[in-house]
Amino acid sequence: MENKKFKSGFITIIGRPNVGKSTLLNRFVGQKVAIMSDKAQTTRNRIQGVVTDEESQIVFIDTPGVHKPKHALGDFMLNAAYSALKGVDGILVVVNASEKIGPGDRLVIERVKQANIPVFLVINKIDLVTPDELLPIIDTYRQEHDFDEIYPISATEGNNVDALIQGIKEIIPEGPQYYPADQVMDHPEYFIVAEFIREKILELTREEIPHSVAVQVESMRRNEDDKIEIQAAIIVERSSQKGIIIGAQGSMIKKIGQRARRDIEILLGDKVYLDLWVKVQKNWRDRRTQLNDFGYRPDNY
Repeated sequence: MENKKFKSGFITIIGRPNVGKSTLLNRFVGQKVAIMSDKAQTTRNRIQGVVTDEESQIVFIDTPGVHKPKHALGDFMLNAAYSALKGVDGILVVVNASEKIGPGDRLVIERVKQANIPVFLVINKIDLVTPDELLPIIDTYRQEHDFDEIYPISATEGNNVDALIQGIKEIIPEGPQYYPADQVMDHPEYFIVAEFIREKILELTREEIPHSVAVQVESMRRNEDDKIEIQAAIIVERSSQKGIIIGAQGSMIKKIGQRARRDIEILLGDKVYLDLWVKVQKNWRDRRTQLNDFGYRPDNY
């Protein structure tokens, strides 16, 4: 029997904010690599998740939700989303089954029309609609674009995700294994750790802290207690935000630290000591030099 050739390829996940792209990436990879929040715009950089088995390796590129930018950080996020459509083998356009098609979805579909690679429509959150509602939804999107394949799925429940993976395997070319089989992400741990801390801030502070928050991991090293000691600064734009993040008698920053530490320990497979503090830097989102300091460097993407 002839040996099957190994296949590998790059797949971009794109869609407007809050359709479940990061949840889908985490479902593909089988562990947490992208931060999830029910606030729009949590993914800022193109996180790559890697899925490897005996016959193939798929590298997923997650993109920030496509939206109209309001500041320099917004411009950067939009450019990152669109640049992720170049040099890949396929595109997954993710939409939300439980919301009507909107201008954001149409903007994404417009962008992928020029792509001369397979484009799959992934209708996520089907657990929130009835089967009868699904067919009209599929028809609506069919009228917008002639997608190569349409997959109704639930990223949270896992429905139909295996079929989607099979579909992706069919379109990727023969190629090498780009990453070691046990590697599930292409971002250095500093970046993922910073993202986990930011996720907890968004979760716990809700409306009070908008996206004007960044996290800078200053150092990660093993200390004398054999724990990984992480020093990280939380950057906000106003001193009132600093007060919210610290909380009464430091209660909020303690909670953020505890929750983030749990995720980081799972990620690193090690005991972690996490030291957090808060810095105020006014209008950092509009200063390109500071965007670079916080890891939003256009040349990385």
